[in-house]
Amino acid sequence: MDFELSARQKQIRISAREFAEGEFPSLAREYDRREEFPKELWKKACGLGFIGLFLKKEYGGLGLGFLEFAMVMEEFWRVDPGCGNILLTAFGSELIQLYGTEEQKKKYLPPLPRGEAIMGTAITEPDAGSDILSILTLAKKDGDSYLINGSKQFITNGSIANYLAVFCLTNPEAESRLKRFGILLVETDRPGFGALKITGKMGIRASDTAEIRFNNVRVPKENLMGLEEGQGFYQIMQLFNINRVVAASQGVGVAQGALDRAIQYVKRRKQFGQPLSTFQAIQFKIAEMATWIEAARCLTYQAGWMIDHGKVDPKLISIAKYLAGEVGVKVTNEALQLHGGYGYIADYDMERLYRDAKIVEIYEGTKEIEKNTIARELLGRR
Repeated sequence: MDFELSARQKQIRISAREFAEGEFPSLAREYDRREEFPKELWKKACGLGFIGLFLKKEYGGLGLGFLEFAMVMEEFWRVDPGCGNILLTAFGSELIQLYGTEEQKKKYLPPLPRGEAIMGTAITEPDAGSDILSILTLAKKDGDSYLINGSKQFITNGSIANYLAVFCLTNPEAESRLKRFGILLVETDRPGFGALKITGKMGIRASDTAEIRFNNVRVPKENLMGLEEGQGFYQIMQLFNINRVVAASQGVGVAQGALDRAIQYVKRRKQFGQPLSTFQAIQFKIAEMATWIEAARCLTYQAGWMIDHGKVDPKLISIAKYLAGEVGVKVTNEALQLHGGYGYIADYDMERLYRDAKIVEIYEGTKEIEKNTIARELLGRR
């Protein structure tokens, strides 16, 4: 892989950084406190082409890759993770672009970058967690429709989405467990759909999260992703491959933001008559943090670049996501420690970044799931 970014990629990074630095700081603390989605900020991001930038131009996107998407996510999370998650308002459009029919693409994709709709993907269930083969949400065929019953938990954009890509049990009698699932596109204004916003989250509070319930929600058969029976598991695993790279970029971003703030603080703060930055113990901490971040960034960029070039490597993707999650948590912890008592209060951004970082080790596959994937790829399935 050529590690030199192109001129366009460098410009995209600069544009993302300028937008985040210009718009997020005045909003981040308040939206975190109110646990509210920053709708006006999302609209501005749509106007600048950041939302769904990986969508093809014919569907309203910029036709960029997932490396560029990861770079923008990194810059957004570097300033504020909660506000940075406005980029996830097109979460699930990756599936439609990869597997949807042309009719599905034309219907569901263009409204997203235009700021006319928000979507999400509903996978996790209260009693299934990481075991997606044990989900119980059932989509039963009824004439020319499906009737959906069940519930989903921890769904990003769940209470604000206009439509969701819902991972369902569509063929429960199929001999192969892997062939029992399908993905249905579900408009949230359909009768029987309900969403309850989850509050009291530890971090990323400006990012909407909800519990979803389906009570005889009827959707037409043409809402089945790609109109293919039994393909849902394979489709969702490809989405995980993509979004684990995106999650890795979040870990890199929050870690970089914490390091930036730590460097500013130790240069300014004086102890024993001199800046903290003059002490070797502090210098070593800064050097270690920078090293961890750069390692995680290189892995994340490589994984994204490979996806864009048709070389999906689940092992590398899981390594990047696992390491970046750990780096995000480790660096924010060290950066807060360098701030001392000031890092522990809400007047300083470190308190918020410290809370935000942990989610990267949990969603899009816990770090334990990533270890399982890495080991399985190295040792073979048993």
